[in-house]
Amino acid sequence: METDSPTIPKRTLADLLFILFLRLVAVSCFWFGLQYWAMLVGYSLVGAGRFDLLSLPWKVASTSLAVLFPVASLGLWLTVSWGPVIWVLAAGGQVLMYGLLPDIFGPNKLIILLHLMVAAVYCIFRLLLWLEKRRQRRQVSVDLP
Repeated sequence: METDSPTIPKRTLADLLFILFLRLVAVSCFWFGLQYWAMLVGYSLVGAGRFDLLSLPWKVASTSLAVLFPVASLGLWLTVSWGPVIWVLAAGGQVLMYGLLPDIFGPNKLIILLHLMVAAVYCIFRLLLWLEKRRQRRQVSVDLP
């Protein structure tokens, strides 16, 4: 091994906490996806939520979310840039379902509140990481041995 090989920068505490947060959200997204799949195949709700028994709005929403949530889960777990984007689509779908169309899907204030809280924490983390990166860029470093 060469002595002048590049070093991998150490992750900061904010970075590690952000990754932990993303992985917790990924686990919850996977759980949401499993719930939608269980409903669609008739495993949960005593079979009343089977795909062939659902109304058209529920068919569209549940199949979309059954695909979006596991994909978002994978993206969030891997901490890739498209993970939060897919999560916004899935969470936005649920907020639209339960917030703007409660007469069709029923009201669910808890889901709306949880998605808004996750979005707020995500924005706070992104701001904190941006400020940290900006502070590090202003520090003078000496690259000489």
